[in-house]
Amino acid sequence: MKIRVEKAEQLKVKPDEDKLGFGKHFTDYMFVMDYDEGQGWHDARIVPFGPISMSPASMVLHYAQETFEGLKAYRTPDDRILLFRPEMNAKRMRNSNKRLCMAEIPEEMFVEAVETLVAHEKEWIPHLEGTSLYIRPFIFATEVAVGVHPAISYKFIIILSPVGNYYPEGVNPIKIYVEDEYVRATKGGTGFTKCGGNYASSIAAQEKAGKLGYTQVLWLDGVERKYVEEVGTMNVMFKIDNEIYTAPIDGTVLPGVTRDSCIALLKEWGYKVHEEHFTIDFLMKAAREGKLEEAFGTGTAAVISPVGELNYKGEIAMINDFKTGELTQKLYDTLTDIQWGKAEDKFNWTYEVKR
Repeated sequence: MKIRVEKAEQLKVKPDEDKLGFGKHFTDYMFVMDYDEGQGWHDARIVPFGPISMSPASMVLHYAQETFEGLKAYRTPDDRILLFRPEMNAKRMRNSNKRLCMAEIPEEMFVEAVETLVAHEKEWIPHLEGTSLYIRPFIFATEVAVGVHPAISYKFIIILSPVGNYYPEGVNPIKIYVEDEYVRATKGGTGFTKCGGNYASSIAAQEKAGKLGYTQVLWLDGVERKYVEEVGTMNVMFKIDNEIYTAPIDGTVLPGVTRDSCIALLKEWGYKVHEEHFTIDFLMKAAREGKLEEAFGTGTAAVISPVGELNYKGEIAMINDFKTGELTQKLYDTLTDIQWGKAEDKFNWTYEVKR
């Protein structure tokens, strides 16, 4: 793929690596590529980070044809740059686009675009432990029209953000509210895709949980409101009687990269992993009987997020005395050590940027 570069007139002052936060700072450049029906993807370019010019009649603003991804670039102790399973993000974006009738990005093109931009902006990858460069690829419809149909033109953009540790003070448990009023996804819908609409529709429940003092929402299935699915922006797993339970990937749950990686590690460590439907009643009963030993969310931003409390219809389930469990911590340490190049990568998950 030929990628041209437009020089910025002035480069930014890089932020203090001790005060990065998450998603607050952006690099000097971004990747942009256009799609037009009959021409395909074209005009790949790296340009100065800045506003996007678009018509008020751009179809994305009216009919929400938009998808996105999230991954990270890591600087190793010996100053190499690593990506973590970028081919999975590429595959997931293709599947998301297919469901929303959008132009699909070939997986090799996706990875090449990410790698080229990260290499171009490698000076922005922070050095401090726990920091990384967050990568946000996204695609949206640009056709100028008011009418419900698949757009014939799209824009693919990648922006980069240096970020700090998601947990500034360590891996701490969060409190979760079990949502049984609002619905996140149903079979045949877009629950398995990474599109903005899924997140927009979840905000009402998130606001409701926040007012009750809870950090995240645990979603139940959209038909019977009884089967456990996922937590907010993460997949979720539960350790019950030394076995792992997590919802299956069958149309309503996002196929998470971290989720898949955790399952591979857990199986290697000898745990039985149940990827199957299980009810919130089963979960709460396990908690009452002292069998719910650990719970944690999995996702790119936080990697592993321990769950210390569940609230379902006013019943409170305290998990592991609101402390991070041994297995939860082991998963976090193992994954982050692989991602930052500090441990052996037996699964060949890391992808070195060499451009």
